Order: sequence, then structure tokens, then C-alpha cells
Amino acid sequence: MKITTRYASALLAGTLAASAMAEETPKADGWVGLFGEYYWVDNDKPEGLGTLDKGPGVGLEFGLHFSEQWAGRIEWSHLNIDGENGGSDESGDRVGVDALYFFKPNGNVYAFAGLKNENLDQTYRLANVGLGTHMMLAPQWRLMLEGALYHDFGEGFKDYSVKLGIARVFGADSPAAPKPAPVVAKASDSDNDGVMDAQDACPDSAAGTRVNANGCSDSDNDGVIDGQDLCPNSMPGSVVNEMGCADDDNDGVANNLDKCPATPMEDKVDADGCSIFQEESLSVTLNVLFANNSSIIGNKTDPQFADFAAFMRRFPNTQAEIAGHTSAVGSAEYNQMLSDKRAKAVRQLLIDQYGIAADRLTAKGYGETRLLDSADTAEAHRKNRRIEAEITVKQQTELKR
Repeated sequence: MKITTRYASALLAGTLAASAMAEETPKADGWVGLFGEYYWVDNDKPEGLGTLDKGPGVGLEFGLHFSEQWAGRIEWSHLNIDGENGGSDESGDRVGVDALYFFKPNGNVYAFAGLKNENLDQTYRLANVGLGTHMMLAPQWRLMLEGALYHDFGEGFKDYSVKLGIARVFGADSPAAPKPAPVVAKASDSDNDGVMDAQDACPDSAAGTRVNANGCSDSDNDGVIDGQDLCPNSMPGSVVNEMGCADDDNDGVANNLDKCPATPMEDKVDADGCSIFQEESLSVTLNVLFANNSSIIGNKTDPQFADFAAFMRRFPNTQAEIAGHTSAVGSAEYNQMLSDKRAKAVRQLLIDQYGIAADRLTAKGYGETRLLDSADTAEAHRKNRRIEAEITVKQQTELKR
């Protein structure tokens, strides 16, 4: 077989003609291809009497785009080459890599160059160049057509091939169906207020109404549109709530409805803006210990007395009962008399030394009827000898937020 430039010319002319007719294809990030090829071997390859001729091959390739015009690929092909002039048939693999340059951004016509390793009767290391095209068959499918020239580094052999295959693309712009063209809506102003409908939050403003940038009327310029403003005549500069009403004491009730406009910040309020009160029960217990069979107070300056007096002054409308109690030692009659004397002694101390009005204090003895500890021990008797100054007051206090 003689390989002449006729083969190369026909091969390249066919590739260029197909490339010229191909249109630009959508961009993809990469592809996987399956191809068949026909391979012509240099008539001097290998050296000797018997040479290789030509034959078919099949192969796979995987490619990736690095930019709109540059890509790279890995290729494998299995060749079956006939022998000539007494040479034997040979089968083998060709593997290698190529760089591809697409002549237009996102185009389909490209030149390529690469390096290959070929095993037939022996191993050949080749450089190759060529032209190719990826013609779109469908949004995700391409027809591959290439022509290539191979040059052997060692012996200077020149081989040729033509390749036809199909590729499945993937990535950025490989949709299953063409994207519809966007519909551009024509700008309109239905209520003729100067604000286009696309930005108009109030598209039905009455003719002649003065509107803000959102197309809504706000008569008192408080930032709340008239349709939602419960106080449409707020004073200029007023700080208003979401209903357009001023609320100077920040209690949630607008000034025009607030019957208590200076409510403390911490108070809960009713619908009229006034503090809500509740009845609260308070109590204070004052314990005074006495020696056995005695009504004499030995600790008249104890801080408990001062604390109790301060409590009484804080709630000036309260009354307190000073209750006397004894241990179970001795007769019940005696203990009743002793507890009464002790209660009266404490009452008088609070009047004389701590300034509590006499009409706010009563004294009563309970003897041994309210024991804290019923055991017959010295410790139990000590606990039971006591004074309890008890006060229970129903006081109106403000509920806090």
C-alpha cells in the first residue's frame, strides 16, 4: 500500500467542510464519547520486508472544558491493522491525551494536538495534530468527526486516521430542552399616580391623590398609609406605632385613647391605658423570746423591731396583732395570763420606742394553744415561748410588664 498526500488532503477537506457547515452549540462542561475510526499506517512501518497497511478501530474518550475555547481529553482506541507484503496482521491499543482549541467561544470546530503511546507489533511513541468538530444532534448529544496526523518520534513514521463518533455532553448549558425566551412585561401605571405598577404598593389610589414613593397616600406623613392609619391626623414629627398613632408613654394605647397618659413604663395597663392593680396578701412575722415565767423583753434594740416598724410605715392603712405564746410547762390558766402579758409588753415597746400608732396594734395571748413543738424537752419549751407579731394586709399593687 502506498500512502500519499491524497489521503491526507481528502481527510482534512472533509473535516473542514463539515466544520464550515456546523453551527455554534450550547456550552457544556465536558463530554464522554464512543467512536469508530479507520487508521492508515506508514508503508515503511515497521522496518523490514513485511509492513502494516490499514484497519479499523474503536475507542472511548473523556473531555473537559477549561474555558470557552480550551479543553482537554483522554483517549483510548483498540486497532486491528492488516499486514502487507508478507507482514502479519496486528492488533493493539493506542492511549494518550490531547489539548483542544475551539476557534470560536462556545463553538464546535477545533484543532487539537497531543501525545500517544501505541502498541502494535512494538511500542511507538507518537505526536499527533488534527482538526475536528462537535456537531449538535440534540441538546445533550454531539456528532464527533475528526481527522488526525501521527508522527513517530523514533523513526519518523507518519500515520493517518479519520474518526466518527457520538458524545454525551454534561454540565453548564446542556439542558434537556431549549429555554424559552423571557417575556418582558410592558411597564404600566394603572392608577396614574406616577408610580409604575411593579413598584406600586397601592395600585388603586384615587385620582389626584398625593402618594409617596410606594404609590400610597399618607396624609400626615407619619410613615403609615392612610388605609391602615387609625390616627390620620398625627402631629408632625410624632413617633407613631404600626397603626399610625402616637403613644407617648409606650404602653400600647394610643394618646387619643389613653386615659392615663403618664403610666410608668414597667406597669401593665388596661384598654384605657391605666395601670392594672391586684389584691396582694402580705405578712410579716416577728419572733421575740422570753425567759421562763417572764414578760420582760431582754432585747429591746433588736433590729427585728425596727424592720417591723418600717414595714408598718410602708403600709399605713394596715392593722397588726401581737400574739403571745407560751410553752406547755405549768397550768393552762397561768400560761394564758403570761402570754397575754408578753403580747402587751411587745405592743407597748413598738408604740413607745418605735413610734407605731396605738390604734394600729392589738395584743392577744394564746397561752399554750399553738405549740410549735409538743415534745417535753427544754428545746421544745424554748421554741414555744415566743411572740409573733403577725400582719396580713390586702394591698393594691401594680402588675408589672
